[in-house]
Amino acid sequence: MQEKILILDFGSQYTQLIARRVRELNVYCEIHPYNNYPVLDDSVKGVILSGSPFSVRDPKAPIPDLSEMKAKLPLLGVCYGAQHLAHCFGGEVMASNKREYGRANLTFVDDSNSLFKNISLNSQVWMSHGDTIEKMPSNFKVIASTADVANAAFTIEGENTYGIQFHPEVYHSTEGKELLKNYVVGICGCAQDWTPDSFVESTVTELKAKIGDDKVILGLSGGVDSTVAAMLLHKAIGENLYCIFVDNGLLRKNEFYNVLKKYEVLGLNVIGVDAGERFLKKLAGVSDPETKRKIIGNTFVDVFDEESHKIEDAKWLGQGTIYPDVIESLSVNGPSQTIKSHHNVGGLPDYMKLKVVEPLRLLFKDEVRRVGKSMGLEDKFIQRHPFPGPGLAIRILGDITPEKVQILQEVDDIYISGLKSDGLYHEVWQAGAILLPIQSVGVMGDERTYERVVALRAVGSTDGMTADWSHLPYEFLAKISNQIINNVKGVNRVVYDISSKPPATIEWE
Repeated sequence: MQEKILILDFGSQYTQLIARRVRELNVYCEIHPYNNYPVLDDSVKGVILSGSPFSVRDPKAPIPDLSEMKAKLPLLGVCYGAQHLAHCFGGEVMASNKREYGRANLTFVDDSNSLFKNISLNSQVWMSHGDTIEKMPSNFKVIASTADVANAAFTIEGENTYGIQFHPEVYHSTEGKELLKNYVVGICGCAQDWTPDSFVESTVTELKAKIGDDKVILGLSGGVDSTVAAMLLHKAIGENLYCIFVDNGLLRKNEFYNVLKKYEVLGLNVIGVDAGERFLKKLAGVSDPETKRKIIGNTFVDVFDEESHKIEDAKWLGQGTIYPDVIESLSVNGPSQTIKSHHNVGGLPDYMKLKVVEPLRLLFKDEVRRVGKSMGLEDKFIQRHPFPGPGLAIRILGDITPEKVQILQEVDDIYISGLKSDGLYHEVWQAGAILLPIQSVGVMGDERTYERVVALRAVGSTDGMTADWSHLPYEFLAKISNQIINNVKGVNRVVYDISSKPPATIEWE
């Protein structure tokens, strides 16, 4: 049984980051809404209570039931989690006179306490709260302070229960990872044995037991997630895996041919389906982003249903769902609110009669890459940029036409090829071009033009949950802009997107 840490989510923007930091310690953890978490069996070694946009004094503040964990399991409250512990057990949480956001330094550290082992006096931490714990309950003991926050951290005497009013998971808490290690390894006793190799071994074993001799159909996209999912399933069930690669007419230039060619070396059974015309007909005249996504998702399912009937006795559908998909598709009273619909999360229509298997649903994107590497996949498979399931449909703002698709394919090809030839492709996490629903005036030769505008987008990220725009060299952007305008008929202006996520998203739709 895989040991794990549970993180109860109260809606903090940092919750996913806590999970990432714990996993970097080779300790498995899961995020669950505070009001809907699994049974606390022997595999659960500790529980972390996340931050929250709420105040504990708010009438609508999320209130977890801690009766099964407090004083029974190690418990760590972070920011809101710490304030909730103090508030509910006899302390006072008030709006702070000094709203502390950003960097602070620890002016007192009880280094005899296990949580603060090897944490330095004056260590920099990151604060992000408007409330503060003014009065501690009688059995709470202060174990760290800053100049402005006397009760920056505490423990409950006689329990393995701790609270901190700062965020150890963020980069600016310089010894935050050490503190989390003190908690998950020193206090919770986790063995740090959750590695890519161990994940492959345990997952293949589980897949063999779950699937047996059944046949599985998997939708390949050419991306990292579906490729790694395919290889895990292939290791488990061999020739009983049937991979289907659907051309929805919204792929990158020559992508259908290139992907099929590339997979030949992996020994996978891949069936290519050219359904581009069918998708484009369904999308004709549709501008709403969510409607476009749903049409593509539904059409994809229809194509899959038809292809699956050609494979006798198929029982399962394999999907490359990863953890951010799962988190973003949950919505429970605020925490992890739905950001966009995912066509690869949430099951299948009843008529397909296929059970779903998702070997990657517990992994973040960079973890998927590490698992792929541990199975010997080459960089050309695991270092590819993410590409959205709906393809260029959500990079063409407004309605979709074959002409617009062709224009964007040409623009995208120049841009991505340029990133590769200039050694910048692996410097960014994801890049793409967006066709805007506007035209601008220009001059070409002696004539005025009134043609389309494209936006270029490149971001740096670890898993797509947050992202910052990439500072590509001006010389590169100038060169690519000229190449696009000179070679793609119908485009006379190129702009560069310098917004980050949040508040923007990586895609424009």
